[in-house]
Amino acid sequence: MQKVTVDEIQRDPLKYLNQVEAGESFVIVQADKLIAELKPITTTNKQQRPFGLCAGEFMVPDDFDAPLPEEIMNSFEGG
Repeated sequence: MQKVTVDEIQRDPLKYLNQVEAGESFVIVQADKLIAELKPITTTNKQQRPFGLCAGEFMVPDDFDAPLPEEIMNSFEGG
């Protein structure tokens, strides 16, 4: 990754933007301090999964939200 000063970017911003568009990355430096990174945006065109992809593969039992049995509750509570 190349280092470039703020002054250099101000002199010819289009030069650096064209290089970024071509895939290059830069670290922007001001007074020997790294202040920013200029890099291409990576896009991921992932296709979303269809709604209901696994429909019917799992059924939530009727007692899903029922209280846990006493022996299990005791193991959590240290009883």
